[in-house]
Amino acid sequence: MVSEGAEQRPAVYRMIAEDGEIVYVGKSKQLRARLLSYFRGSWPADKGMRILAAANRIEWTYVPNEFAALREELMQIKKWRPRANVMGKRDARHYAFLRLTAGRAPRLQVVRGAGDGRGFFYGPFVGAVRLADAVRELSDALGLRDCTLDRRMAFDDQRELFTHDTRTPGCIRYEIKRCLGPCIAACSSVAYDERVSLARGFLDGSDDTPMDALRAQMTTASDAMEFERAASYRDKLHRLEGLRASFARLRFAVETLTFAYPVAGHYGEDLIYLVRRGRVVAQLPAAGRLDDPTALAELAGTIDEHPGVRGSAIPPHEIDELLLLSSWFRQHPAELARAVRADGSRAQVLAESA
Repeated sequence: MVSEGAEQRPAVYRMIAEDGEIVYVGKSKQLRARLLSYFRGSWPADKGMRILAAANRIEWTYVPNEFAALREELMQIKKWRPRANVMGKRDARHYAFLRLTAGRAPRLQVVRGAGDGRGFFYGPFVGAVRLADAVRELSDALGLRDCTLDRRMAFDDQRELFTHDTRTPGCIRYEIKRCLGPCIAACSSVAYDERVSLARGFLDGSDDTPMDALRAQMTTASDAMEFERAASYRDKLHRLEGLRASFARLRFAVETLTFAYPVAGHYGEDLIYLVRRGRVVAQLPAAGRLDDPTALAELAGTIDEHPGVRGSAIPPHEIDELLLLSSWFRQHPAELARAVRADGSRAQVLAESA
């Protein structure tokens, strides 16, 4: 099954079943040694032997370097969804994301992956429980709903047409003034959208309204000598401050991953990757610029010409690549040190808290 033509160089390989199904996608910086290793396992305990038993041929694609193999493996897994790969499950156990859902009356929720891919995603974060507590405080402070996504909304956008309030009770959080009540026609869609905009501003680091409101409530309660209530507001404020600090670290990490990254390749296939916010936006032939800091800095200066999204929101299709690049440079700090920014400076080691 292993061709004698397999070389000792970086590649991405595919285990293919008799009916054409791609059973498994893998990568290696030394292809031939990796393929031969599949025949040294014991059946049925060894996973490699089980994968090999499900396939009747192996195909591969050579790539210039190990970094390229990592990215190509990810793209092929996302494309083919092989049953023997555990796409995204390793990251899902360790990372949580804050999602602002799409549709009418968006809500904030903590998720482990991209799900249906709709909405805005912020993260990744470590500590889903702490994140969920902070999200609840933010939702309470802004009056955002937390009911199920399939709950029918009933905005009151024509309140002036009614001579009396026809709303019936049904939203506990509305009754205790923690939600605007979009499901019981207690607010207009415009009023709710304004709160959603405040939430996005807070998450992007441009609006402190939720924290300012809690500080004002804490001060009012303290002046009235309602110290238990003031302490409650203080704890809520601390949770939001922690969430804001987490986003600040995330933004630092994302912006840290913006540079020109030179990589030597096999058989002279040297490349320069333009990395923006943890995502490769272009790869160019090195053409003698591999060890030229000035040329690399000039290339890094063109990164902003490529399309991208600013702020903390991460499109769901970019989450896996951000995690992949963060892991790569964290495990290979010497590689990060070779990257060059637009100002000519070398990239620094990623913050451990990112």
